[in-house]
Amino acid sequence: MLKRTITSLILILAAAHFINAQSSNDIMVSGGFDLIKTDYDKAFAKAQLGFEANYFVVRHFSVGAGVDIWGKQRNSFVMGMRWYANDNIFVRFRGLIGANDAAIGAGYSKAINKDWRVDGIGDFYVDAGQFGLRLGVSYIIH
Repeated sequence: MLKRTITSLILILAAAHFINAQSSNDIMVSGGFDLIKTDYDKAFAKAQLGFEANYFVVRHFSVGAGVDIWGKQRNSFVMGMRWYANDNIFVRFRGLIGANDAAIGAGYSKAINKDWRVDGIGDFYVDAGQFGLRLGVSYIIH
């Protein structure tokens, strides 16, 4: 599973080099928590937080790394990418090293001002077969 995740990430990064979009070189620092996940038995029984930083290779494509902190299971180092269809809607792929899983998701990012955003994200965890909804905030460093 990890070998496929790393191979996919390398292919996506190679493809991003040929995208003809404006380069922004911005860095986005984000943090969020899972509002709900399909393995929750009751509300607030366990916590799941995520922190990450994304570097925009080109205007609509970023690569990132971070950490997912889970209250009742193993924490994970996270590597992934985001592709923005426009300034708000994005899809993402993340490999979770520690949980040995991969997540495919989509989200909406609403700008509060030039630097701050509120993010709503839905992720499907491939190996675990679970779905989660995450709410977070992001700060963009220009």
